[in-house]
Amino acid sequence: MGKVRQPVGVKLFTGLISGEANLFDETEKRLSQKFGPVDFKSPILFFQHTHYYESEMGPNLKRKFISFQGLIDPAEIGEIKLFTNQLEQDFLHSDTDDRRINLDPGYLTLSKLVLASTKDYQHRIYLGRGIYAEVTLRYKKGKGFEPWEWTYPDYRTREYLEIFNHLRKIYQNQLKTKG
Repeated sequence: MGKVRQPVGVKLFTGLISGEANLFDETEKRLSQKFGPVDFKSPILFFQHTHYYESEMGPNLKRKFISFQGLIDPAEIGEIKLFTNQLEQDFLHSDTDDRRINLDPGYLTLSKLVLASTKDYQHRIYLGRGIYAEVTLRYKKGKGFEPWEWTYPDYRTREYLEIFNHLRKIYQNQLKTKG
């Protein structure tokens, strides 16, 4: 029988997508009020890997990733997704249900990157309260993060993989200084 142990804290990050770059700063402020200081900000990237969000949010979408200094219990990711969904609601276009910003919280460990979602699919596990989780990337020693067959096209790009490999180094240093 395996011994039950508490998991090590994990590195929380959030992906932001919007056609309005000014929303990134405002949203980051609200996220850091909830989750603490931001310790990483990616450059603003063009989001051109899918047209999925354009009907709701318009063209010329941009993407940015931020991560937070404090580590979280991985069991918190469902509640974090509920919070980010509410935050999206706070920024809706006037008189519509159309979002102006999309927030994708997730976390990484030394071996994987996990995203939270409201959508069920064959490779997602139900966490409760309408939230699912998927392992989006896996880490291979000597190679870095790698995609699975279901990994979103943007998360497969060299740019994103470099960002997450960088976040992994930040996380690895945090674990060394804690231990």
